[in-house]
Amino acid sequence: MTPATVIDIGRHALELTLLISAPLFIAALATGLLISVFQAATQINESTLSFVPKLVAIFVTLILAGPWMLTMLTDYIRRLYEAIPSLIG
Repeated sequence: MTPATVIDIGRHALELTLLISAPLFIAALATGLLISVFQAATQINESTLSFVPKLVAIFVTLILAGPWMLTMLTDYIRRLYEAIPSLIG
């Protein structure tokens, strides 16, 4: 196994990690932005107010995007295991 192969595998793993986590991060970011606008409009300065809506948004996003995320992850792991003989030899 060459250093270029190791770097390529690591790069693909990082790309997959970013791709899988993106829907959850976007949901948390959008929910936090909406809650912040609401807090600024109503002048409610409670830091714990955004926790529950963010948790619900991430949970709903995980339910909706979970099968896609799991498929992406299992496809990557399957391709990685199938490539083991060519990486060793």
